[in-house]
Amino acid sequence: MKKTVSSPQCLAGCAHVAQCPLSQLQVGDLARIKRLAGAPEVSRRLREMGLRENQDIRLLGRNFSLICQVCNTRVGLSTRLGDSIFVEKLHDAT
Repeated sequence: MKKTVSSPQCLAGCAHVAQCPLSQLQVGDLARIKRLAGAPEVSRRLREMGLRENQDIRLLGRNFSLICQVCNTRVGLSTRLGDSIFVEKLHDAT
């Protein structure tokens, strides 16, 4: 008998998932960047913009792009780029 194992999906509030792509957060979620998984030149540019490991980030909106707040600045990212930024959801104190 073959056992099927389903991989957990990161939906806001999933406690069993340590990291998930930024693109899977819900609007208003606060998270901490844990890993940049893109090409080295893309990761370098993201770090220059303030999107670096252990930096807090909040998803403000999503439509055709992801609107995030990082370092008190709003940044627009493509969903594809958001797929390569792995975050850990934080419990917001507000």
